[in-house]
Amino acid sequence: MKLVAYWTGGKAGVGELAPDGNAIYPFSLPTIDPGEGVLPIIRACADGGELPAGDRDNPVSIGQVTFRAPIPQPRRNIFCVGKNYFDHAHEFARSGFDSSAASGAVPEAPIIFSKVPECVVAHGEDVRIDAAVTQAVDYEAELAVIIGRGGRGISREQALDHVWGYTIVNDVTARDLQGRHKQWLIGKSLDTFCPMGPVAATADELDLETARVRCWVNGELRQEATLPQLIFDIPTLISTLSSGITLYPGDVIATGTPAGVGIGFTPPRYLNPGDEVVVEIDGIGQLRNRFIATPVTEEAV
Repeated sequence: MKLVAYWTGGKAGVGELAPDGNAIYPFSLPTIDPGEGVLPIIRACADGGELPAGDRDNPVSIGQVTFRAPIPQPRRNIFCVGKNYFDHAHEFARSGFDSSAASGAVPEAPIIFSKVPECVVAHGEDVRIDAAVTQAVDYEAELAVIIGRGGRGISREQALDHVWGYTIVNDVTARDLQGRHKQWLIGKSLDTFCPMGPVAATADELDLETARVRCWVNGELRQEATLPQLIFDIPTLISTLSSGITLYPGDVIATGTPAGVGIGFTPPRYLNPGDEVVVEIDGIGQLRNRFIATPVTEEAV
Protein backbone atom coordinates (compact mmCIF):
# COMPACT_ATOMS: atom_id res chain seq x y z
CA MET A 1 0.00 0.00 0.00
CA LYS A 2 1.10 3.56 -0.73
CA LEU A 3 0.04 6.09 1.88
CA VAL A 4 -0.23 9.83 1.28
CA ALA A 5 -0.47 12.79 3.66
CA TYR A 6 -2.18 15.84 2.22
CA TRP A 7 -4.13 19.05 2.68
CA THR A 8 -7.57 19.55 1.14
CA GLY A 9 -10.13 22.20 1.98
CA GLY A 10 -7.86 23.54 4.71
CA LYS A 11 -7.81 20.19 6.54
CA ALA A 12 -5.07 17.60 6.92
CA GLY A 13 -5.79 14.11 5.70
CA VAL A 14 -4.14 10.74 5.22
CA GLY A 15 -5.17 8.10 2.74
CA GLU A 16 -4.27 5.33 0.35
CA LEU A 17 -3.07 6.28 -3.11
CA ALA A 18 -5.21 4.66 -5.79
CA PRO A 19 -3.41 2.23 -8.12
CA ASP A 20 -3.64 4.67 -11.04
CA GLY A 21 -2.22 7.50 -8.92
CA ASN A 22 -5.11 9.83 -9.76
CA ALA A 23 -7.05 9.66 -6.50
CA ILE A 24 -6.70 9.11 -2.78
CA TYR A 25 -8.93 6.84 -0.71
CA PRO A 26 -9.12 8.77 2.57
CA PHE A 27 -8.75 7.12 5.95
CA SER A 28 -11.21 7.81 8.74
CA LEU A 29 -8.95 8.53 11.71
CA PRO A 30 -11.18 9.91 14.50
CA THR A 31 -8.79 9.11 17.34
CA ILE A 32 -5.49 10.33 15.89
CA ASP A 33 -4.13 13.58 14.50
CA PRO A 34 -3.87 13.45 10.70
CA GLY A 35 -1.55 16.44 10.95
CA GLU A 36 1.21 13.99 11.93
CA GLY A 37 0.96 12.32 8.53
CA VAL A 38 1.44 8.56 8.49
CA LEU A 39 3.33 8.51 11.81
CA PRO A 40 0.31 7.55 13.98
CA ILE A 41 -0.48 4.68 11.59
CA ILE A 42 3.10 3.42 11.83
CA ARG A 43 2.91 3.53 15.64
CA ALA A 44 -0.41 1.69 15.64
CA CYS A 45 1.01 -1.04 13.37
CA ALA A 46 4.03 -1.38 15.68
CA ASP A 47 1.60 -2.04 18.54
CA GLY A 48 -0.09 -4.85 16.62
CA GLY A 49 -2.70 -2.84 14.74
CA GLU A 50 -3.52 -3.21 11.06
CA LEU A 51 -3.40 -0.72 8.24
CA PRO A 52 -6.70 1.16 7.93
CA ALA A 53 -8.89 0.74 4.88
CA GLY A 54 -9.30 3.69 2.55
CA ASP A 55 -12.80 4.90 1.68
CA ARG A 56 -13.18 3.82 -1.93
CA ASP A 57 -16.72 5.23 -2.09
CA ASN A 58 -15.49 8.79 -1.52
CA PRO A 59 -12.18 9.21 -3.35
CA VAL A 60 -10.37 12.53 -3.31
CA SER A 61 -8.95 13.65 -6.67
CA ILE A 62 -5.21 14.29 -6.73
CA GLY A 63 -6.04 17.63 -8.31
CA GLN A 64 -7.85 18.67 -5.12
CA VAL A 65 -4.96 18.12 -2.71
CA THR A 66 -1.65 19.63 -1.75
CA PHE A 67 0.89 16.97 -0.80
CA ARG A 68 2.50 16.96 2.60
CA ALA A 69 5.59 14.96 3.48
CA PRO A 70 4.53 11.48 4.67
CA ILE A 71 6.09 12.31 8.05
CA PRO A 72 5.92 16.12 8.06
CA GLN A 73 8.13 16.42 11.12
CA PRO A 74 9.94 13.29 12.24
CA ARG A 75 10.05 12.78 16.00
CA ARG A 76 13.84 13.21 15.95
CA ASN A 77 16.71 13.76 13.52
CA ILE A 78 16.75 11.76 10.32
CA PHE A 79 19.57 9.22 10.34
CA CYS A 80 21.65 9.51 7.14
CA VAL A 81 24.39 7.37 5.63
CA GLY A 82 27.36 8.88 3.81
CA LYS A 83 29.38 7.32 0.98
CA ASN A 84 27.23 4.20 0.66
CA TYR A 85 27.60 3.50 -3.07
CA PHE A 86 31.06 2.57 -4.37
CA ASP A 87 31.13 5.02 -7.29
CA HIS A 88 29.86 7.89 -5.15
CA ALA A 89 32.40 7.11 -2.43
CA HIS A 90 35.17 7.58 -4.98
CA GLU A 91 33.71 10.72 -6.58
CA PHE A 92 33.23 12.32 -3.16
CA ALA A 93 36.74 11.40 -2.02
CA ARG A 94 38.10 13.16 -5.13
CA SER A 95 35.98 16.27 -4.53
CA GLY A 96 38.03 17.78 -1.71
CA PHE A 97 34.96 18.06 0.52
CA ASP A 98 35.34 14.65 2.16
CA SER A 99 36.66 15.00 5.72
CA SER A 100 36.89 11.19 5.96
CA ALA A 101 38.95 10.68 2.78
CA ALA A 102 42.21 10.24 4.68
CA SER A 103 41.00 6.83 5.83
CA GLY A 104 40.20 5.72 2.27
CA ALA A 105 37.50 6.39 -0.31
CA VAL A 106 35.37 3.37 0.63
CA PRO A 107 34.43 3.31 4.31
CA GLU A 108 35.07 0.24 6.44
CA ALA A 109 31.94 0.88 8.50
CA PRO A 110 28.80 2.96 7.83
CA ILE A 111 29.29 6.72 8.10
CA ILE A 112 26.30 8.10 9.99
CA PHE A 113 25.21 11.73 10.25
CA SER A 114 21.82 13.41 10.58
CA LYS A 115 19.47 16.09 9.33
CA VAL A 116 17.22 18.05 11.70
CA PRO A 117 13.49 17.24 11.46
CA GLU A 118 12.49 20.81 10.67
CA CYS A 119 14.18 20.75 7.24
CA VAL A 120 11.59 18.32 5.81
CA VAL A 121 9.41 19.58 2.96
CA ALA A 122 6.92 17.86 0.68
CA HIS A 123 6.75 16.74 -2.92
CA GLY A 124 6.01 19.85 -4.98
CA GLU A 125 7.22 22.24 -2.31
CA ASP A 126 10.01 24.69 -3.14
CA VAL A 127 13.54 24.26 -1.81
CA ARG A 128 15.00 27.62 -0.86
CA ILE A 129 18.51 28.73 -1.82
CA ASP A 130 19.77 31.58 0.33
CA ALA A 131 22.77 33.02 -1.52
CA ALA A 132 23.90 34.79 1.66
CA VAL A 133 24.34 31.39 3.33
CA THR A 134 25.51 29.04 0.57
CA GLN A 135 26.78 29.21 -2.99
CA ALA A 136 27.09 25.45 -3.55
CA VAL A 137 23.76 23.61 -3.28
CA ASP A 138 23.79 19.96 -4.35
CA TYR A 139 21.23 17.16 -4.75
CA GLU A 140 21.38 13.57 -3.46
CA ALA A 141 18.72 11.03 -4.44
CA GLU A 142 18.12 8.48 -1.68
CA LEU A 143 15.91 5.64 -0.54
CA ALA A 144 14.72 6.21 3.02
CA VAL A 145 13.77 3.38 5.37
CA ILE A 146 10.89 3.93 7.80
CA ILE A 147 11.19 1.89 10.99
CA GLY A 148 8.06 0.09 12.15
CA ARG A 149 8.74 -2.06 15.18
CA GLY A 150 11.46 -0.38 17.21
CA GLY A 151 14.19 -1.96 19.26
CA ARG A 152 17.79 -2.00 20.38
CA GLY A 153 20.41 -4.61 19.48
CA ILE A 154 18.53 -5.67 16.35
CA SER A 155 20.38 -8.43 14.52
CA ARG A 156 21.10 -8.19 10.84
CA GLU A 157 19.03 -11.33 10.28
CA GLN A 158 15.96 -9.82 11.96
CA ALA A 159 16.41 -6.24 10.71
CA LEU A 160 13.92 -6.27 7.85
CA ASP A 161 11.20 -7.40 10.28
CA HIS A 162 11.58 -3.94 11.85
CA VAL A 163 10.96 -2.07 8.57
CA TRP A 164 7.47 -0.63 8.15
CA GLY A 165 8.16 0.77 4.71
CA TYR A 166 10.04 3.22 2.53
CA THR A 167 9.92 6.71 1.09
CA ILE A 168 12.11 8.97 -1.06
CA VAL A 169 14.43 11.66 0.27
CA ASN A 170 16.50 14.27 -1.56
CA ASP A 171 19.40 14.87 0.81
CA VAL A 172 20.03 18.45 -0.34
CA THR A 173 23.46 19.65 0.75
CA ALA A 174 25.32 22.95 0.98
CA ARG A 175 28.77 21.71 -0.08
CA ASP A 176 30.58 24.88 0.97
CA LEU A 177 29.19 24.62 4.50
CA GLN A 178 29.99 20.91 4.55
CA GLY A 179 33.61 21.71 3.73
CA ARG A 180 33.90 24.75 5.98
CA HIS A 181 32.63 23.06 9.14
CA LYS A 182 34.36 19.68 8.55
CA GLN A 183 31.15 17.90 9.47
CA TRP A 184 27.79 17.51 7.80
CA LEU A 185 24.94 18.58 10.10
CA ILE A 186 24.80 22.28 9.18
CA GLY A 187 25.28 21.82 5.44
CA LYS A 188 22.61 19.12 5.38
CA SER A 189 20.02 20.77 7.63
CA LEU A 190 19.26 24.19 6.17
CA ASP A 191 15.57 25.01 6.01
CA THR A 192 13.77 23.02 3.25
CA PHE A 193 16.85 20.83 2.61
CA CYS A 194 15.03 17.50 3.01
CA PRO A 195 12.30 16.95 0.40
CA MET A 196 10.45 13.75 1.30
CA GLY A 197 7.68 11.76 -0.34
CA PRO A 198 5.34 11.88 -2.07
CA VAL A 199 4.23 8.57 -0.55
CA ALA A 200 5.18 6.22 2.25
CA ALA A 201 5.13 2.75 0.71
CA THR A 202 4.73 -0.34 2.85
CA ALA A 203 7.66 -2.73 2.75
CA ASP A 204 5.97 -5.16 0.35
CA GLU A 205 5.83 -2.49 -2.37
CA LEU A 206 9.61 -2.44 -2.87
CA ASP A 207 11.81 -5.16 -4.36
CA LEU A 208 15.18 -4.60 -2.71
CA GLU A 209 16.90 -6.81 -5.30
CA THR A 210 15.83 -4.86 -8.38
CA ALA A 211 14.66 -1.37 -7.42
CA ARG A 212 16.46 1.53 -9.11
CA VAL A 213 17.23 4.98 -7.72
CA ARG A 214 17.34 7.69 -10.38
CA CYS A 215 17.64 11.48 -10.37
CA TRP A 216 17.05 14.08 -13.08
CA VAL A 217 18.05 17.75 -12.96
CA ASN A 218 16.02 19.82 -15.44
CA GLY A 219 15.25 16.62 -17.35
CA GLU A 220 18.89 15.42 -17.52
CA LEU A 221 19.51 12.03 -15.94
CA ARG A 222 22.32 12.52 -13.42
CA GLN A 223 22.09 9.52 -11.06
CA GLU A 224 21.11 5.89 -11.57
CA ALA A 225 21.84 2.81 -9.46
CA THR A 226 20.16 -0.27 -8.07
CA LEU A 227 19.81 -1.01 -4.36
CA PRO A 228 22.12 -4.07 -4.49
CA GLN A 229 24.92 -1.60 -5.25
CA LEU A 230 24.80 -0.27 -1.68
CA ILE A 231 28.07 -0.80 0.18
CA PHE A 232 26.18 -1.42 3.43
CA ASP A 233 22.73 -2.89 2.87
CA ILE A 234 19.61 -2.03 4.84
CA PRO A 235 19.92 -4.87 7.39
CA THR A 236 23.50 -3.81 8.11
CA LEU A 237 22.47 -0.19 8.61
CA ILE A 238 19.66 -1.09 11.01
CA SER A 239 21.89 -3.47 12.96
CA THR A 240 24.66 -0.86 13.16
CA LEU A 241 22.42 1.94 14.37
CA SER A 242 20.50 -0.16 16.86
CA SER A 243 23.58 -1.73 18.42
CA GLY A 244 23.62 1.08 20.98
CA ILE A 245 20.75 3.36 19.98
CA THR A 246 17.13 2.39 20.50
CA LEU A 247 15.18 2.81 17.28
CA TYR A 248 11.54 3.89 17.48
CA PRO A 249 8.53 3.51 15.17
CA GLY A 250 8.67 6.24 12.56
CA ASP A 251 12.44 6.72 12.64
CA VAL A 252 13.77 7.52 9.16
CA ILE A 253 17.07 6.25 7.76
CA ALA A 254 18.30 7.76 4.47
CA THR A 255 20.49 5.06 2.95
CA GLY A 256 22.95 7.06 0.82
CA THR A 257 23.17 8.44 -2.70
CA PRO A 258 24.64 7.03 -5.95
CA ALA A 259 27.31 8.67 -8.10
CA GLY A 260 26.35 11.62 -10.24
CA VAL A 261 25.89 14.39 -7.68
CA GLY A 262 26.87 17.92 -8.65
CA ILE A 263 30.17 17.85 -6.74
CA GLY A 264 31.26 14.88 -8.85
CA PHE A 265 31.52 16.91 -12.06
CA THR A 266 34.50 19.03 -13.17
CA PRO A 267 33.68 21.81 -12.62
CA PRO A 268 30.93 21.06 -10.08
CA ARG A 269 27.36 21.43 -11.33
CA TYR A 270 25.54 22.99 -8.41
CA LEU A 271 21.85 23.84 -8.37
CA ASN A 272 20.57 27.30 -9.24
CA PRO A 273 17.24 29.06 -8.68
CA GLY A 274 14.76 27.78 -11.23
CA ASP A 275 16.19 24.26 -11.39
CA GLU A 276 13.90 21.28 -10.90
CA VAL A 277 15.07 17.98 -9.38
CA VAL A 278 13.12 14.74 -9.79
CA VAL A 279 14.03 11.64 -7.79
CA GLU A 280 12.44 8.32 -8.74
CA ILE A 281 12.58 4.95 -6.99
CA ASP A 282 10.89 1.88 -8.42
CA GLY A 283 7.94 0.82 -6.32
CA ILE A 284 7.55 4.22 -4.66
CA GLY A 285 7.20 6.92 -7.32
CA GLN A 286 8.66 10.34 -8.07
CA LEU A 287 9.65 13.18 -5.75
CA ARG A 288 9.70 16.51 -7.60
CA ASN A 289 10.87 19.90 -6.26
CA ARG A 290 11.85 23.29 -7.66
CA PHE A 291 14.72 25.32 -6.25
CA ILE A 292 14.09 29.03 -5.73
CA ALA A 293 16.05 32.04 -4.51
CA THR A 294 15.22 33.23 -1.01
CA PRO A 295 15.50 36.94 -0.18
CA VAL A 296 17.88 37.69 2.64
CA THR A 297 15.56 38.57 5.53
CA GLU A 298 15.50 38.11 9.26
CA GLU A 299 12.74 35.73 10.28
CA ALA A 300 11.15 35.35 13.70
CA VAL A 301 9.48 32.21 15.01
